[in-house]
Amino acid sequence: MDATTAPHHIPPEMPQYGETYHVFELMQNMLEQLLIHQPKDPIPFMIKHLQQDNDNVPKIVILGPPASGKTTIAMWLCKHLSTNLLTMENLIAREFSSLAAVARDHYQNTKKLSSTLLVSLIQERLKEEDCVRRGWILDGIPETREQALMIQTLGITPRHVIVLSAPDTVLIERNLGKRIDPQTREIYHTTFDWPSESEIQNRLIVPEDISEMETARKLLEYHRNIIRILPAYPKILKVINADQPCVDVFYQALTYVQTSHRSNAPFTPRVLLCGPVGSGKSLQAALLAQKYGLVNVHCGQLLKEAVADESKLGKLIKPYFQKGMSVPDSIIMKVLSHRLSQQDSIQKGWVLHSFPRDLDQAHMLNSLGFQPNRVFFLNVPLDSVIERLTLRRIDPVTGERYHLMYKPPPTVEIQARLLQNPKDAEEQVKLKMELFYRSCSELEGLYAHAIALNADQDPYTVFEHIESGIVNPLPKKVP
Repeated sequence: MDATTAPHHIPPEMPQYGETYHVFELMQNMLEQLLIHQPKDPIPFMIKHLQQDNDNVPKIVILGPPASGKTTIAMWLCKHLSTNLLTMENLIAREFSSLAAVARDHYQNTKKLSSTLLVSLIQERLKEEDCVRRGWILDGIPETREQALMIQTLGITPRHVIVLSAPDTVLIERNLGKRIDPQTREIYHTTFDWPSESEIQNRLIVPEDISEMETARKLLEYHRNIIRILPAYPKILKVINADQPCVDVFYQALTYVQTSHRSNAPFTPRVLLCGPVGSGKSLQAALLAQKYGLVNVHCGQLLKEAVADESKLGKLIKPYFQKGMSVPDSIIMKVLSHRLSQQDSIQKGWVLHSFPRDLDQAHMLNSLGFQPNRVFFLNVPLDSVIERLTLRRIDPVTGERYHLMYKPPPTVEIQARLLQNPKDAEEQVKLKMELFYRSCSELEGLYAHAIALNADQDPYTVFEHIESGIVNPLPKKVP
């Protein structure tokens, strides 16, 4: 048989390495830069691009109508992210740029700046070391679709575009109270944001052109342009309601710019579901396996199957089952390692539940190379767990399972013969809950990027939250 057509046995370390170091995204970004800049000698260009190591620096555009607060939000984001703020004013004010000098003369004569000149200023500024190293925020640029397309043609591509929105009546009222600090360029408002220091109060000035008629004219021009700009940024755009406290707008913007967009990289889910007994782990694992073809790995079920198959490991496990004792971690890890190393687990991915139960088991799992890339903690109150488990019954005649509240037996005769599994007794349930939460905080510390979910709701709602956490990139922690 031709070796090139034979099934490829991919070791688990390979996809994990690619995900950990974002190899796919690295190659994709490098290819994009090659096609945009088309260097005569690609090798030195690629080496320089890798040395810059700036694929994840902020590249943000903030748009919005007059008085929407975009400059304030842009300045706050700039301080928080330690990046560079680019406005038309500071671009033309640059001292050591001949292009900026030309732009100043042009602006003084016409009170406007041509799109070609503005985009050239942006291109020149973004080539400087601080923008390359720390990224940038464009405040109120592009103003027109022509500018947006010119910027894209030059290969200047933002990662996040924020558009602030508010009713025109609110914006006109806001604009009339606007005041500017001529030293810091900070914007204040006579009603909503008046400075407490008298020194700042005394030096505030009224901006030009903030009359009601002038504001209405600018709003009309903005609305005419923005509907033609938005289609240029279909997948990276977020509209935020600016008719709310500025701090709330800022944190919504900050959360968005710290969120990674969905990658085109091949992704093999390795999902770990943690939660107390009765939290619905088995059901969620079954739903994930059914929809996405993941291998459903239930630790307890694996041990039972090993005993039933009378394998070597099964013969080691059987005495512990017969005596009602816990199976040693070393044996459990051999069974798990065997299953997770199989080709279907590596190629399709897996969803693991009922293991690990404590920090030592989690470290053992990681040491063998089986690190989950998505971890979910299913939280359910004790009262709900007791209701779910202690009311479960089984019919010894038919084997049918019932629940006295959610799925009661159809007849009195069947109800009379129902039995309760000793494991579902209230004392046993409380003991298992206590054991889980005793180790829970340590597991949460190990899995820092785990997603905590309220599992005390409809199981399909819980599944939607889990699904969203798998298909979307992990959110970055907001300081």
